[in-house]
Amino acid sequence: MPHEPLSQADVLLEGFLALDTPEGFRAELIEGEIVVTPPPDGDHEDYIGLIVEQVMASARTKMQFAGNKGLKLRSGGRCPKNHAIPDGTFAPKALRLYRGAQPWMPCEGVALVVEVTSSKPAADREAKRHCYARGPIPLYLLVDREESSVTLFSDPEGDDYRQHCTVPFGKAVRLPEPFSFDLDTAEFM
Repeated sequence: MPHEPLSQADVLLEGFLALDTPEGFRAELIEGEIVVTPPPDGDHEDYIGLIVEQVMASARTKMQFAGNKGLKLRSGGRCPKNHAIPDGTFAPKALRLYRGAQPWMPCEGVALVVEVTSSKPAADREAKRHCYARGPIPLYLLVDREESSVTLFSDPEGDDYRQHCTVPFGKAVRLPEPFSFDLDTAEFM
């Protein structure tokens, strides 16, 4: 039985899925490029912890959190399907999205993804923003350590978000439904 030849995108995706990264490292397939990042530093994890603490205490809708959860996202152009690992993923608890999920799960039902810039801030600012918008993931929260700011991207359409709100560390940023509270960034300084 003849086999159809694999496209370049299929070969890239198969190679990506077969990667065996060193412990603590993570590999993502973003816009047709395999990106490998080292384990995060303590400040990175501190920001994530501060966000999780506030969401769990203040969100109007009970949320579940997953750190470093693999998401399959739509791709642009002729790239294979993007495989991104946000620093944090929030979904309404009632959906129980993470129960029984494969290592790479669809993004339907995810309410918010969080990224804290590290060794490759441009990927978080641009490429991942476009991937998450195409998801479409309703909210993307970017903690930009180089800029000392927090940006909430919302209202995804096509490959970008139509709205964004950037505040400097120390100011609050409003998280809309289903969260409905002001995320305080005073401790980010």
